Amino acid sequence: MEKRKWGDRKDGVWLKDLPPLNRIAPGVMPNRADNEAYINVDIDLRPLDAYLAKKNEGRTADRYTYFHLISAAICKAFILRPRMNRFICNYRVYQRRNVTTAFVVKKMFDDHAEEGLAFLEYEPAETIDSFHEKIMRVIHQTRREGAQDTSSGAMDIVSRLPQWLINLIVKTTLWLDKHGWAPQALIGTDPNHAAVFLSNLGSIGLEGGYHHLANWGTNSCFIVLGKKYMKMEYSKDGGQDLHEVIPLGITLDERIADGYYYSGTVALVKELLAHPALLELPADSPVEFSIKR
Repeated sequence: MEKRKWGDRKDGVWLKDLPPLNRIAPGVMPNRADNEAYINVDIDLRPLDAYLAKKNEGRTADRYTYFHLISAAICKAFILRPRMNRFICNYRVYQRRNVTTAFVVKKMFDDHAEEGLAFLEYEPAETIDSFHEKIMRVIHQTRREGAQDTSSGAMDIVSRLPQWLINLIVKTTLWLDKHGWAPQALIGTDPNHAAVFLSNLGSIGLEGGYHHLANWGTNSCFIVLGKKYMKMEYSKDGGQDLHEVIPLGITLDERIADGYYYSGTVALVKELLAHPALLELPADSPVEFSIKR
């Protein structure tokens, strides 16, 4: 790990050698929520269906799902395209030290059921099998009766205090977070501090859409997985192709990279999901892909 220098945070390295526009942009446009860019991507499910049929053969529990494959492909893209793993805080651009992903776990599919927070690190040597094991482990832990993640536990304690004290604690925590000093007891499993915040709305029957970014935390990429649907595609020669897809609604902080870099990242994710066996290789294994124009 790179030695921490003055100006670095425990979760990121301060990038000082940047083009002028990238250095100036955080001062001109300081709020993450004011710099949202949106990308819509439809993922062809045919290669995923064939792959999942093989992976799940003989399995009765902890089966592999679309969510596992899609989240692994996105995290692998963040490993191979490190500019995606940047964030801006306190007018500075940082390179995140680790690729992390987070999502909310519904403990039961019921209107009154509680939610838990899952926060995972995706390592350079990660494969789809090791990542699937991590995801299932944290889901089982979160759904265990009485289990509570660190962030939810801290919020539960703070919420019992008088309102004036809650407001003071929130303002103080926002200031500490801005400087990278917020205590792990509050942000340890907070999805807004992950490189990729995922929301699997398709699992509860909702259509695809977009989610806003937040000025709190360091998250620069929020991805919504929507409900699968039938899509008709047309070729240049007039051919028709009707097949199932899952829509991804991607919200990005436009200050961390340019459109061409984002386009390349989307192309890489689509290549990985068109050939999901690539996810069985270590995450830092290079992948050839091209941007279709």
